[in-house]
Amino acid sequence: MIGGRASLRGTGRSPFYRGGQSGRGRGRGWGRGRGVRYLNRGSSSQRDGGGNDDIEEIGIPTDSSISVAVEGCCHGELDTIYERLQQHEAKSGRKVDLLISCGDFQSLRNLADFHSLAVPPKYRALGSFYKYYSGEKTAPILTIFVGGNHEASQALQELPYGGWVAPNIYYLATSIVRYQGIRIGGISGIHKAHDFAVGRFERPPYDRSSLRSVYHVRNVDIYRMKCISDLDPIDIIVSHDWPQGIEQYGDTNSLLRRKPFFREEIAQNCLGSPGNIEILRALKPKWWFAAHLHTRFLGSESVDRCNTNDLTDQMTRFLSLDKCLPRRHYMSILHLPVKECKDNAKLEYDLEWLAVVRKTHSL
Repeated sequence: MIGGRASLRGTGRSPFYRGGQSGRGRGRGWGRGRGVRYLNRGSSSQRDGGGNDDIEEIGIPTDSSISVAVEGCCHGELDTIYERLQQHEAKSGRKVDLLISCGDFQSLRNLADFHSLAVPPKYRALGSFYKYYSGEKTAPILTIFVGGNHEASQALQELPYGGWVAPNIYYLATSIVRYQGIRIGGISGIHKAHDFAVGRFERPPYDRSSLRSVYHVRNVDIYRMKCISDLDPIDIIVSHDWPQGIEQYGDTNSLLRRKPFFREEIAQNCLGSPGNIEILRALKPKWWFAAHLHTRFLGSESVDRCNTNDLTDQMTRFLSLDKCLPRRHYMSILHLPVKECKDNAKLEYDLEWLAVVRKTHSL
């Protein structure tokens, strides 16, 4: 199981199309943004948010499945998220095994971390992570997250390969881990073309420029992920940025009705990260989760992954979720089949990923 607060144990294991850059842009930043019209796709319950009792569930729970909650932009609202999940557990009678957050987690330990948070002062809030960092509270559900563009960057830069930020809360950085036999990859940050090919030079205290470049994805991050073979498929990839062009594989018209200011970027094929679409096409994960654009969006595309007749096994499904606000669709629960369910399962290192990091450490 993964390090620090648990002992190390490893196990070993690998689209959509398009080919720009994305930035913060309208609808991705700090304001409340537009409301979401919920899409009636999927399964039992279709809505989530502060005023609703139900969380969308995808898949069918069985004795051989685990329940994975996926959350969009956290923005420090850990208390709210855990309370919603505990309410759902009490109502459904099923426990949630794992929580995945798709960035803007904001793991602020104290007020000093505001100096490494790329957010205007009037929007800064300490959030509730500090309670879990200090030991006042313990995360009730094993939680993993990637970094976005509004993070406590100094805290995360101390864990360049990922690690525990609090008991039961793990930062993926850009890496691959395993849980209950499910292989989960994470890509932290967002794409900016002018920083993509440069090394990581940022050190605290950050100036105005490095406060932002510190969370920009580098080409070495993409290269390392693409080194993973497809002999042992990736089940889930989590990012903050969308893969570039992914909007073409879902209900684009509905997206534009909710977010009309994306029209120009979509027309120019520069909405999302070109590095992420390269990874999607190379690794062909079963699921890709993202956030950043503050809207729910579901898409799917055929991939040449296997020779079975089961069409669901030959698709990568993409799910993006909103930020944690009342009446916003910021959370879904997936019921994923596993070979063997374990009551006290731990996060595990991925041996192939460790080998890739070792071989590319000098890059």
